[in-house]
Amino acid sequence: MFFNSFHFAVFLPIVFILYWFVGHKSKINQNYILILASYYFYSCWDWRFLFLLVFSTLLDYVSAMKIEKSTTPSERKRWLWLCISINIGFLGIFKYYNFFAESFAEVLQSFGVKASPILLDLILPVGISFYTFHGLSYIIDIYYGRIKSEKNFVDYSLFVSYFPLLVAGPIERATHLLPQVKKRRKFSFNKAKEGVYQIVWGLVKKVVIADSCAIYANAVFDNYHSMNSLSLVLGAVYFAFQIYGDFSGYSDIALGTSKLFGIDLLKNFNYPYFSRDIAEFWRKWHISLTTWFRDYLYIPLGGSKGSKWLKVRNTFIIFLVSGFWHGASWTFIAWGFINALYFLPLLLLNRNRKNLEEFRLGLNFDSLRIVFNILITFGLTCLAWIFFRAKTITEAYQYIKRLFENGIFSEQYFAIERYNYELIPLVLVFVVAEWNSRTKTEPISGQYSWLKLSLCLAAILALGVFSDYKEFIYFQF
Repeated sequence: MFFNSFHFAVFLPIVFILYWFVGHKSKINQNYILILASYYFYSCWDWRFLFLLVFSTLLDYVSAMKIEKSTTPSERKRWLWLCISINIGFLGIFKYYNFFAESFAEVLQSFGVKASPILLDLILPVGISFYTFHGLSYIIDIYYGRIKSEKNFVDYSLFVSYFPLLVAGPIERATHLLPQVKKRRKFSFNKAKEGVYQIVWGLVKKVVIADSCAIYANAVFDNYHSMNSLSLVLGAVYFAFQIYGDFSGYSDIALGTSKLFGIDLLKNFNYPYFSRDIAEFWRKWHISLTTWFRDYLYIPLGGSKGSKWLKVRNTFIIFLVSGFWHGASWTFIAWGFINALYFLPLLLLNRNRKNLEEFRLGLNFDSLRIVFNILITFGLTCLAWIFFRAKTITEAYQYIKRLFENGIFSEQYFAIERYNYELIPLVLVFVVAEWNSRTKTEPISGQYSWLKLSLCLAAILALGVFSDYKEFIYFQF
């Protein structure tokens, strides 16, 4: 069930009505309704994987209590690693087994050893990376005594399976979400209105921006060998806006949907394309994943303490693991490695925590410098996105090589019967809207909100009816 589908447009009002008119009297009723809705939502993808979601929930629920009741450090550690191993084991089998098997066979063949790896014909369960990380953060927090184990199985089940964040995040923390599901929610018209505005803006990002950019980006990447330099540059830029509109659009819809039920989720994006350096970009892009790796991997490895070598090692580990988290492909690992290289000079010069404050632009040299830094950071990000989008590292290399060697910057007509620059005005309008909304909840709120809402709905209907792109990019992760 996609957020941008007719199915969801029917599903959401039904759940909303049941939640506030049937279950409003008690927290238990509200949670039961949301759990049933969440399991139905997930079963619409593939009901056979419900067992995996339920098993993961039971595993983490029982392990947390065993860890808390353990009388010795070794017993606590055994339960922790048993739970982590099983969770990562399932994730590894479904998501990474074939990659490792094929890669190992290629290594053997490079030494002249013929190998025929046994591959598994498995479907990747949607959202497995996200709900696995929900549970792991909970277990690790229990182990370190940051929180107490949740005794109410219904409350914990909702924390893991809550449908707005189930298949593509944000990756929630028990410290943030569990306290909200443990108490009865009261209806707030203002929060519900804010939720509707955020849903609509999320749909604008997905249907109007991401899906429109996908048409052009696909045309360029699928035919990069015949594209000139201008088309290749625009192809990378269009993909940058496609993946941003797609993923941040999903996050906005998830956060807005959750507000309809009186529950706040973690913010996942904070206008990352207005970042002044790569460090700031990663503080604002996929925030829930970045902070997850920071808290549960980077800091345990030593973080920024110790020698320069340890700092560099930890940085590369984080970025490589982040790339590998996205998928079993060398292109994702290369994407993570490139971002680590971008980050390295900032780390070595102790400038990775420089751009923490908000900024305003004016008619002065400092503002010109800020704009220049934003453009450079965006350009570097687009270059790295080429590896993320390409099917192979060789294809990414050939794409970039032709981009720099072709040298032709004229308009080009695509086989999809469009010129390569026709989308630019729409993207520029979107950029202006995002820029003006940096201090707001989202662009629709504030003055003339009903007019802006009407324009957004008109754009969604006008472009969404003819769109062939329904699936969100991050569903594959």
